[in-house]
Amino acid sequence: MKQFSLKKGLVLGTALSAGLLAVGSAQAGATFKMDDTKWLSLGAGIRTSFSAIEDKAPAGDDWSNDFALDNARIYLNGQVHENIKFEFNTESRYVGTTNEFFLLDAIAKFEFNDMVNIWVGRQLVPSDRAELNGPFYHSTYEFNKTPFYPSDQGSYTAGKFGRDDGINIWGALTADKKLTYVVGVFNGKVGGSDQDDNLLYAGRVSYNFLEVEKNPGYYTSSTYYGKGGNILTVGFAAQYEEDMLGSVAAGSGDFFGYSVDLLGETTLGNGGVVTIEGEYKRFELDGATALELGADAAVGGTLTNADTNMAEGDFYTGTALFLMPGKIGMGQLQPYVRYTNNDSATTDSQDEYEAGINYIIDGHNARVSLMYQYGDLSTTAGNDVSAIKLGFQLQI
Repeated sequence: MKQFSLKKGLVLGTALSAGLLAVGSAQAGATFKMDDTKWLSLGAGIRTSFSAIEDKAPAGDDWSNDFALDNARIYLNGQVHENIKFEFNTESRYVGTTNEFFLLDAIAKFEFNDMVNIWVGRQLVPSDRAELNGPFYHSTYEFNKTPFYPSDQGSYTAGKFGRDDGINIWGALTADKKLTYVVGVFNGKVGGSDQDDNLLYAGRVSYNFLEVEKNPGYYTSSTYYGKGGNILTVGFAAQYEEDMLGSVAAGSGDFFGYSVDLLGETTLGNGGVVTIEGEYKRFELDGATALELGADAAVGGTLTNADTNMAEGDFYTGTALFLMPGKIGMGQLQPYVRYTNNDSATTDSQDEYEAGINYIIDGHNARVSLMYQYGDLSTTAGNDVSAIKLGFQLQI
């Protein structure tokens, strides 16, 4: 293995220092109140990063050096009636040299009480915590290292960042709001292998053993930086669609996936915050040819089947973080470790070790992350490489 050069380490250290000095506290998004029941809010978010990965240069035998705009979003929310709201979000990012600008969410929200609420439109499909966090509300910069559910796959007809057109019903099943649910029906795969126009069915239930997590709707977060109290939540999610896999020529197969995730967070007496998160995920591809977990699959890359990016197998990930008490400059340090293992049914197991440190300036609204990764999640199985990455996140 080639060693990471001192020159490159100095460049990254300088970039991190400059970034910490340049980033200020984020402000809340602007809200315009029209009367007692009508309001409109506007916000935005950006995530940008630098990565250096061993053997990823075009020549294939040197470190790559790449800057990337990972996300650039505009948020628009409003209320038109006491029980009727809407959400409209956009996304812009570069894929290679091509800029993509597209509609992320367009949701009509009918919210009646704690037990029953209905959202209709393009929205997040119920799934595991990692996908419901999205990139902005995860505890680490790279938010999901296990294979995505179908609605988050690049070649999936409906999928863009876990969204699809459909309907969700969500709420709390108990008076104390500790037991929550969301169930939905969506377009799913359109055309291709699905000539019968089957729908995608999805659902999630979670139980808050300690404090109830406070998020909009059925969305989630992976840390509250100690401001949410003591948390211990277990969630179960599942998705199913008939004929979602394969092609007309090769035949179709059904998809069934489920996952169990856990989040624990506690504030220590000295002001430090300990956070742990874990997940087990299982994908079953019934009746379709087993698909290999290819290079970059864990971050939404292309697999061997032209019609789907799915992989059959068992997938695990776990993260432990410690938000250190007291500020250094304008923020707090949060070191962490993470391990991921993706065990596909048709290839050797792939895994990755990650150690990093977040500089938390204003929770999810302003933070800087520096991380080191070692493993073969982003390469062929058995070809372990190192990576050093630096990420910046801002929201308003």
